[in-house]
Amino acid sequence: MLYSPLLLSLLALASNVQAQSSSSVYVEPTVPTGTPIPGDYSGPLRPQIHYSPPRDFMNDPNGMFVDANGLYHLYYQYNPTGIVAGNQHWGHATSKDLYHWENQPIAIFPGAKGEAIFSGSCVIDVNNTSGFFPNQTNGVVAMYTLNTDKEETQELAYSTDGGYTFTKYAGNPVISIGSTQFRDPKVLWHAPTQSWVVVIAYAREYVIGFYTSPDLKTWTHASNFTHHGLIGLQYEVPILISIPMLTNASIADPMDPSNFASTDMWILQISINPGAPLGGSISQYFPGSFNGTHFAPADAGTRLTDFGKDNYAGQYFYGVPPTSPQISMAWASNWEYAQIVPTGQLEGFRSFMTVPRVNVLANTTRNTYALLSLPYDTTPLYTTANSLVNSTSLVNSSLLYDYSTTIPSGALQFSINITGIPLANATGTANFTFLSSVTGESIRGGLFLAGGNGDTPLWMDRGNTRGFNNPFFTDKFSTDVWLNEETQTVRLMGVLDRSILEVFLNNGEKAGTMIFFPQGELDTLIIGTSELNVGVTVSAEVYGLQSTWTSQEVGMGNGTVLGNVTMSSMAAGQKMRRNSLGHLI
Repeated sequence: MLYSPLLLSLLALASNVQAQSSSSVYVEPTVPTGTPIPGDYSGPLRPQIHYSPPRDFMNDPNGMFVDANGLYHLYYQYNPTGIVAGNQHWGHATSKDLYHWENQPIAIFPGAKGEAIFSGSCVIDVNNTSGFFPNQTNGVVAMYTLNTDKEETQELAYSTDGGYTFTKYAGNPVISIGSTQFRDPKVLWHAPTQSWVVVIAYAREYVIGFYTSPDLKTWTHASNFTHHGLIGLQYEVPILISIPMLTNASIADPMDPSNFASTDMWILQISINPGAPLGGSISQYFPGSFNGTHFAPADAGTRLTDFGKDNYAGQYFYGVPPTSPQISMAWASNWEYAQIVPTGQLEGFRSFMTVPRVNVLANTTRNTYALLSLPYDTTPLYTTANSLVNSTSLVNSSLLYDYSTTIPSGALQFSINITGIPLANATGTANFTFLSSVTGESIRGGLFLAGGNGDTPLWMDRGNTRGFNNPFFTDKFSTDVWLNEETQTVRLMGVLDRSILEVFLNNGEKAGTMIFFPQGELDTLIIGTSELNVGVTVSAEVYGLQSTWTSQEVGMGNGTVLGNVTMSSMAAGQKMRRNSLGHLI
């Protein structure tokens, strides 16, 4: 994309002003410091309620935390010099509601050629255990993997301004074992032992190491968790977090804290790449207990966070109270094709995050410890207070909704609620289709109520989109849940956002993430049921979702978002306009 000399000069001015106070130092002159990178968020494949980078390549979320003012900080693996992985930095964005993101300047830079800032985490050192923050209770400490061709070591950087700029600790590295496959530290404060804890992957050894520290600088190895679950070719991005346990998984609002049990439960999440059952990358989790040094799984089961192919390396926001649902985000892609999807060539960026999700554990039918995941509250994004479609009698019939003009963002949320399902001899299907009225492309999914064993299968299909063709871009996914004998109900909800679909079955007991790349914009939704038993009832709702990026556009709606830049010289009377190609001039 092209930018006018005026816009470039304004960005340069902002960069010079902000760089004076930035503690981040970098050796690459083509990457801006102290100012965010602008991006065009108007492309037909660019999601409108999901986070994506302004340009170039993004992968794992890093260092997520919420500060004392309720501001959420998202960092992420970022290459600001290309549309493939490499030259890794920590990009940065902030949000007050987890949907309206403001791009910030790059937060942490490599210090020399050949270095890369790999994945890690952030904590708030409220009690200044590190000594970095005299007379301060909001100091942020990042722990990340420094990657070179000789070794992967764990390093610290600290921020005295709330997580915007960082100073690298002079005593780095804080953990070094002489390995090139030792990465992705996740730090937490363990209150019962008054100690910091970090989990780190010994990637090619299939080991997760647990270390403890009184001050974030001096670490002692405590224990290992090894060869559990799917091992693939390597372990990556371990997550250890305390999480609430729900007393009843069938209630209407599973995220209501009044329904949480007092059981102290933890999950250890491990990502593997490659080696997923469907190929490429995936994440798995283990419920259990943690005493400050050792993690003990509750059983021998292996559970996946997603039944699709595009949910990897998820992280949880540090600072969410442990008695509340824990909030996560993940990278919505797969390493088998992440570096070749067409958004790079067509729109100058690659990858986006999943919607933010709230998470609790629950005892569900035949699964004592299921991770329930649902989208963080989307109601503030609704285009209308009432649903655009509200059908309470969708039994053996269908509805068609053309949203080409009513939902400019191309993002919407839908739900299908089926009740009165017989416990035996159930029949019928409930399906949904999103299609393009111009090209005839579509994505589809649905429920098959006659599972045969008391189960309800759910499937998704992206095979009828023609914007990307790759042998690893698997087109069909499925899962199933047991029918709850008490409720005899199946609930399905989904969020579609231009080129990503996320579905959630039975209060999020199963979640599926699927990216896709149509040549024509999807603009029509069809929901239908057939061959249902007598007495079964079906309702459906559809809500339009507002774009969270258009309010940040500069100029005449051309899609350009500058991020957190003070445009004071524009207020002095300078104007912007576009040429015939839509570029700022």
